[in-house]
Amino acid sequence: MPRTTALTVESLGFQVGGATILHDVDLDVAPGEMIGVIGPNGAGKTTLFNMISGIHAPTSGRIFLEGTDITHEPVHRRARAGLGRTFQTSSLFPGLTALENVRLAAQRRLGGNLSVWRFPRPGDDASAIAAGHLAEVGLASVAGAPAGGLSHGDKRKLEIAVLLAMDPTVILLDEPMAGVARADVPGLSEVIRRLHRDHRCTVLMVEHHIDVVLGLVQRVAVLHQGTILALDEPSAIMADPRVQSAYLGAPV
Repeated sequence: MPRTTALTVESLGFQVGGATILHDVDLDVAPGEMIGVIGPNGAGKTTLFNMISGIHAPTSGRIFLEGTDITHEPVHRRARAGLGRTFQTSSLFPGLTALENVRLAAQRRLGGNLSVWRFPRPGDDASAIAAGHLAEVGLASVAGAPAGGLSHGDKRKLEIAVLLAMDPTVILLDEPMAGVARADVPGLSEVIRRLHRDHRCTVLMVEHHIDVVLGLVQRVAVLHQGTILALDEPSAIMADPRVQSAYLGAPV
């Protein structure tokens, strides 16, 4: 496949115990594009992310990252190829400081191991990279604070800093606003906007806050009953009768 897309999902399907979770999912994401993925609960949004990131193997279809077939590649190889992901629940090390969490990712990217004690010097390359990314997401002031004690909003920002330290080209954000206080949503949204703009990353984002999605993305994909019902610009999606019908009676 030619390298015309950053991420391509082709006829993707997933079945468990005879139940079809995803079927015939097709999606092309252009380099540098940000796409929001919305849909009612149970539509298959997180399952789609699990397929793309390699947590679960699809039962049909293929996945391409920058033209390379990664359908059967393990999680760590997808990460090395430039695929990054956050999760609905925090994947941070709560007992480590914010700086140490980011430094671990930077060490891994630089070819080191994942030992927090491996390069303890404040001025080493991994620490410098980590400090830079913490400043970028607005967390320089809490660099020495344990990650477990941060607010939900700051934890989400820290997860983005960890991602940046891995230097991904394609990022999956799985409900970044989950658990975040309403007052912290605008600040986190701005961090995501800067991530996309300044690093020119390709972003695929699952999010239930429709106002957040509409304010950030170029296109919206609507998952319904395990397949993509519509994919278009935000204004067209919101005016689509099929989308309105799919959400009828469901909070959006």
